Amino acid sequence: MSDFFNGFAEQLVMTSRGKIRVRCGGSGFPILLLHGHPRTHTTWFKVAPQLARNFHVVCADMPGFGRSYQPETPAGSSAKAKAEALHECMAVLGHERFGVAGHDRGSYRAFRLAMDFPDNVAGLVVMDGIPIYEALNRADWRFAKSWWHWFFFAQSEKAEAAIQAHPDLWYPAEAAAGAENNRDYLAATRNSDVVRGMLADYRAGLEFDYDDDRRDKEAGRRLRCSLGVLWSKHDDMESLYGDPVNPWTAWSDQIVLQHGIASGHHMAEEAPDEVADQLKLFFAELR
Repeated sequence: MSDFFNGFAEQLVMTSRGKIRVRCGGSGFPILLLHGHPRTHTTWFKVAPQLARNFHVVCADMPGFGRSYQPETPAGSSAKAKAEALHECMAVLGHERFGVAGHDRGSYRAFRLAMDFPDNVAGLVVMDGIPIYEALNRADWRFAKSWWHWFFFAQSEKAEAAIQAHPDLWYPAEAAAGAENNRDYLAATRNSDVVRGMLADYRAGLEFDYDDDRRDKEAGRRLRCSLGVLWSKHDDMESLYGDPVNPWTAWSDQIVLQHGIASGHHMAEEAPDEVADQLKLFFAELR
């Protein structure tokens, strides 16, 4: 596909924790895009080129996912550890101040980047995500029915055995939109090391991220940058939380974007034009 990330260059960025695979393109104010489970950075293939007309866009495989490094310990899969590595990655690329947008699991790591590096993150957009502290404290039978996988995936060895026994059931072969994107998704989801790393992300959410969020909440720490909240109208964010913006009011006084995307969960693939338009509007204010 000649138009697949046209004008972007792929590279491996060495950090003190390991290599992070990125694809960069465009010029202007830098934006870091973080994918969710079980995707890689290529999920942004229709969004990133639109943003690159006005911004310098960095799409990264999160640590533990795709072709980025695999954390060696459970703590290395925590949001804090991954945020440190991604912050270092952006510094190596020459970006001291940047915006970040994250979807699904990427939203939790983007949130931690903004919390831990407030002098560097100028703006944050979360997509189909609320702080893990809020998600777990609000969990009820509806959450258990829809998001049971959080707790199953956290039992990493058992979940890994089940997935490896029947990968097509867990990660259907044609799940990702676009031929090149789907090939990258398949390469990741059929790699036992990557599957282990993706599951460790869920384990870290329960064992580390909740407590890190809780400590921030108890200390009264809040986001210092502007916040945008996007959610999929055809997924379950509204049925679980009513207004998906509400859980964020405890963490931010600067929620400047609130918008439901007319799509299912994988909004960057299902509604790329709408996602790109909302991100352009938000980050244009930060340039």
